[in-house]
Amino acid sequence: MTINQNFNNLQKSYLFANIGKKVCEYSAANPGADIIRLGIGDVTRPLPPAAVAAMHKAVDEMANAETFVGYPTDYGLHFLEDAIAADYARFGVSLELDEIFISDGAKCDTGNIGDIFGVDNIVAVCDPIYPVYVDTNIMAGRRMISLPCTAESDFAPALPSEHADMIYLCSPNNPTGTAMNKVQLQAWVDWANEHGSVLLFDGAYEAFITEDLPRSIYEIPGAKTCAIEFRSFSKTAGFTGVRAAYTIIPKDLKIGNSSVNALWNRRQATKFNGVSYITQRGAEATLTDEGRAQVNETIAYYLNNAKVIREGLQAVGFQVWGGVNSPYIWFQAKDGLGSWELFDLLLNEVQVVGTPGSGFGQAGEGYFRLTGFGTAEKTHEAVARIQKRFGG
Repeated sequence: MTINQNFNNLQKSYLFANIGKKVCEYSAANPGADIIRLGIGDVTRPLPPAAVAAMHKAVDEMANAETFVGYPTDYGLHFLEDAIAADYARFGVSLELDEIFISDGAKCDTGNIGDIFGVDNIVAVCDPIYPVYVDTNIMAGRRMISLPCTAESDFAPALPSEHADMIYLCSPNNPTGTAMNKVQLQAWVDWANEHGSVLLFDGAYEAFITEDLPRSIYEIPGAKTCAIEFRSFSKTAGFTGVRAAYTIIPKDLKIGNSSVNALWNRRQATKFNGVSYITQRGAEATLTDEGRAQVNETIAYYLNNAKVIREGLQAVGFQVWGGVNSPYIWFQAKDGLGSWELFDLLLNEVQVVGTPGSGFGQAGEGYFRLTGFGTAEKTHEAVARIQKRFGG
């Protein structure tokens, strides 16, 4: 009996598990502390009323033999696929229903997508970046190359100087909050098509875009032959506790003679039993005119929180990115502090929890991430505490 030795190459625990442990230890030692958590990207606003109504109706349908629904199809249920296709059409992107795969989370799909690709493929990841991209490929034993993203380039990745088979891109980016424009994405699409590579494009935060920027990689000519796109209802519609997402794999995307769409369909049919009918009805409702208006109201709430944090940090001399097209605020530590040193300072001195930038990669050292997903009241309070600590 053996184990997958690649797991021994991982850090001992997941980034957010380390943060949780530190916060629990502090809470135990300081039971009366009013800790404000702006670290993990979880939401605080309730589900859109349109989604709640649709889910209540779906529950009633599941209680009736005539309207009961069992296993969904391998792709999802057609009503949700129709709604997603119509949503993409608003941005001039045409999709076939069997190019849309409903799932329970973009985190799962960005990690599981590696199942259909060989372990000898070379994977390129931005640094800093969402840890799941890195850890899941370490688990598979793939060789990885880093694409450092620095303040000098506004944290946009440069094209690889060596060959890469799979490239993870995230825009708007987690953790830096920056987003790529059409010219930048066109360069990536052209490079991937030229080199026979696949772009794994995480668009989980596209709904937060406020400027004239692409919302989908498929707005870029040539993307359907080289890109897979991941989307989520978690941050946009508050589905973090409900779980619904979708992955787009165009049928034009082929590796040799193999259809990537067909391979993913086969993988999902084997390893995944789908998202519940109730959840899919709720997700569908968020894509109606009524639901979209309610979602946009919530997104505006989080973006206002991000603005408060961004402007509050700038007012006391921090250099800040993000918070415009993203709920994330990325800033550079002052006074020569390292990322974890700043984490400890904020926790111990002002009881504010964020995420150390070094947890997203070596290039994140010396930086820190806060999120706009808290309540407005707690966000204002957190900023006031930070300003009091660093404003003198």
